[in-house]
Amino acid sequence: MIPPSPFVVEWAAALAPELRAPRRLLDVAMGRGRHALACAGLGYRVFGVDVNIDAVRAAAAEAERRGLSIRAWCADLIAAPLPVGRFEAVVVTRYLQRDLFGPIRHAVTPGGIVLYETFTSNQRAHGTGPTSADHLLEPGELRDRFDAFDILFYEEVRGPEAVARIAARRPLAPSTYAGSAVRLKSDATYERAQRGRSGWFPLSSTRRW
Repeated sequence: MIPPSPFVVEWAAALAPELRAPRRLLDVAMGRGRHALACAGLGYRVFGVDVNIDAVRAAAAEAERRGLSIRAWCADLIAAPLPVGRFEAVVVTRYLQRDLFGPIRHAVTPGGIVLYETFTSNQRAHGTGPTSADHLLEPGELRDRFDAFDILFYEEVRGPEAVARIAARRPLAPSTYAGSAVRLKSDATYERAQRGRSGWFPLSSTRRW
């Protein structure tokens, strides 16, 4: 298994004491659970979702082997929206689905954090990793996607991999989030809209394999 990102582990550890109980953390596109496992080891109540059922099962099995608890489920995030306002922390690494930025922002409780790390368009120069614009951030894009959050940390690096990293906290005060072209609805309205979409599921329906 690839080691977890030092950025994610260090920030998750540093911010854990500041987060409200029960410190629920969602690992989006968790894969085989490298970050889910690390964060469970830090005392988070971890949830993970991925489209690959074999990866989800492997993550759950490894958690059991280590004596950790991960609540994992399999879902296509294009069709199955994220639960709203249920997590004190959300982690995303090496994954970019632009229409998911709004749901990620809404998945975090007020005062909760997002840790996000993924490739930028400068990764093409390395000749490895994704090459499609659909899977590569533009310069400054990740920061702009969380412009309504409090930015605790942000950087873009070109090597050894070209990635952008952000640690952002959702403000405690109610707010709306402005995207590049669309202003999202309030959390309550957004949740009602999501319930009407095919594939929506409440947190209580999450499954563990």
